[in-house]
Amino acid sequence: MTMTDPIADLLTRIRNSAKAQHKFVDIPASNLKRKIVKILLDQGFVGKYVNIRDDKQGILRVYLKYDEYGKSLITGLERASRPGLRMYTNAGDIPRIKNNFGLAILSTSIGVITNKKAKEMNVGGEVLCYIW
Repeated sequence: MTMTDPIADLLTRIRNSAKAQHKFVDIPASNLKRKIVKILLDQGFVGKYVNIRDDKQGILRVYLKYDEYGKSLITGLERASRPGLRMYTNAGDIPRIKNNFGLAILSTSIGVITNKKAKEMNVGGEVLCYIW
């Protein structure tokens, strides 16, 4: 079966694994997914990630992070831009997520970055997803 939205699949796998309190989740790898997971790692939402080689495209193993009460640090993941409805923003209209407690991930001309970095670099792009 072909997948029409691999980023939505990534977010759904992470969301479901966090709700089920799994230690890690395996995701089919791609360069864009690696960049998104690297941002999640840099922002402290996930513990670490490992690239696992196989005969196909590879697997991205993402280790989830929980607080001392066993609650996931990721409380929400939402896909913004979809294949049927792309969402673009300019530098002046970059969204604030949960009063700046969350973040948006944007695909810009300088790469995949967070909304805070896009705002300080004064660059817009496609809003991929929201995380809080």
